[in-house]
Amino acid sequence: MAMTRVRPGRATMSIFKTRGRPHAVPAQSAHRDSAVIDWAAYIDGNRISTDTIDDAVRMIRDGRLDKAGDRGPRGEAMGAEHRGRRGEAMGAEESAGFVWVGLHEPSAEELTELAEVFGLHPLAVEDAINAHQRPKLERYDDVQFLVMKTVGYVSRDPAGPEVVETGEVMIFCGPDFVVTVRHGTHCELGCVRNELEKDPERLSLGPSAVLHAVADRVVDGYVNVADAVMEDIDEVEEAVFSPERTDESRRIYRLKREVIQLKRAVGPLAGPLRNLTNRRFVPSEIKEYLRDVEDHLTRVREQVESYDELLNPILQAHMTQVTVADNQDMRKISAWGAIAMVPTAIAGVYGMNFDYMPELKWKYGYALIIGVIATICMSLYRGFRRNGWL
Repeated sequence: MAMTRVRPGRATMSIFKTRGRPHAVPAQSAHRDSAVIDWAAYIDGNRISTDTIDDAVRMIRDGRLDKAGDRGPRGEAMGAEHRGRRGEAMGAEESAGFVWVGLHEPSAEELTELAEVFGLHPLAVEDAINAHQRPKLERYDDVQFLVMKTVGYVSRDPAGPEVVETGEVMIFCGPDFVVTVRHGTHCELGCVRNELEKDPERLSLGPSAVLHAVADRVVDGYVNVADAVMEDIDEVEEAVFSPERTDESRRIYRLKREVIQLKRAVGPLAGPLRNLTNRRFVPSEIKEYLRDVEDHLTRVREQVESYDELLNPILQAHMTQVTVADNQDMRKISAWGAIAMVPTAIAGVYGMNFDYMPELKWKYGYALIIGVIATICMSLYRGFRRNGWL
């Protein structure tokens, strides 16, 4: 199904004009007016502030505004030139600019409005609304749709253990726009935008520069979480092999579950990143950066895969220690039981009510029996101590 990007009409303009900049509304606010976090138009790597998303789109596509925000020959020339190059690859040096819109957990209505403006494919829009997608890279005409898992290592309770929580970042990357959709509380992209705006030369490479910056931010999150998990594994390992007896089985199983969560986020992203470096729309300068991100991802993936190799022997060693400790306890119980059987057996024999039993009438019979019991018990005790049972 062929797609064309729709120029915002009057209805769309009225929708976006009612939405001022949402800086006063926190991104995590439960009662927000809009899922839009920020937007801007970029020309030659420089940010052009606009009051509405409609202004930003019109600036790039229609050329009605120049860098100063006024109508003029420069803006008209820019718009005409850009309209003539809509079918060309993204990131070309002669690109006039692009629009970057950032969203956080948008509703179906909000994302549908943007889809009408930028010509987003309905299947990709549905994935971005529902979330819970595997990392992937898909192409719909000249729009690239990238899905990445985000991770965070947080504690749900103040005194509880840290767990791996996942979210998602979806990127619609077109010739003259980037729409980032974030689900979850991790991997905020405000710092990515600020860093890119400090480097106009790289930002002038087009939407693919944003694509790389977001991917780099996500992979950096993998590195941080993987290092934190490794610290917990080291602590568990020290606890297992320490002289003190502790029950670390529950913590080990929890770490194995967190490693699985991390593998589900890190592993599937290798293919999409590799495909990005082979796409023609990505400039050669950005391909170098993407290869660096792919190298970091490979290192993290190998690191996470090695965690299973570490946790399995630790779990086996812990279970072996538990078994050995149980055996030691059983040997101690058995040894003391054997010692206790001696006086019990002798006292049981002389507790029988028979008239004719040896030493019953003897003056020193009681002392003799007590001496015999003490001698036998002491001999058993020394023997068990010598064999390591006590």
